[in-house]
Amino acid sequence: MSSSPSPDTDLDLTVADTQAIDDCWNRIGIHGDKTCPLLVEHIHCRNCAVYSAAATRLLDRYALQQEDRHPAAAAQADDEVVTRSLLMFRLGEEWLGIATRCLVEVAPLQPIHSLPHQRSRALLGVANVRGALVACLSLVELLGLDSTGGGPSGGRIMPRMLIIAAQDGPVVVPVDEVDGIHAIDERTLKAASASGTQASARYTQGVLPFKGRSLRWLDETQLLSAVTRSLT
Repeated sequence: MSSSPSPDTDLDLTVADTQAIDDCWNRIGIHGDKTCPLLVEHIHCRNCAVYSAAATRLLDRYALQQEDRHPAAAAQADDEVVTRSLLMFRLGEEWLGIATRCLVEVAPLQPIHSLPHQRSRALLGVANVRGALVACLSLVELLGLDSTGGGPSGGRIMPRMLIIAAQDGPVVVPVDEVDGIHAIDERTLKAASASGTQASARYTQGVLPFKGRSLRWLDETQLLSAVTRSLT
């Protein structure tokens, strides 16, 4: 029996891909020894044309790669499973849940560097994840949520980045809050799917009760397909 890939598998593939790119920002730039003569002019590597060109080449690879890269954890086809693990998170005023099998990790929020000539409205730019440039997408845009909506505020609420395993490598999506991973009874999920309430919501399988609120259970297959389309 083959073992499941580790959470860092797809991220490691992205790091390997970037080895063909001259990541001078990690050697002589702002994340290196800062000996690059262009730093005097640009102050930060993200303002340099070399950094922008490298990010553009990375996004080109998302469009060109055809390798079959499986999600971080394979789906378990087991009739005896009675619960399913979902990561619960918030965007604005709305709570959502997504299957943990497509999640690589939850990471602290990182600066997002916008790119010229954006290819889609959902593409926010790129973020530096362990020295690798990773595409950053807006779930608010992909899901058609109200971007003006607020949400709870307080010192204990920390925005996060979800690193999810898309078809051609990981992408990051910023979220306003992460509640954690919860095991949901399969009967609850089946009832939510059969309710028909998901028909009007984009990439949604159903609506679940969650801590006195309504939570959208996302269809990860449709969502990941939309992510791939946004990068091509």
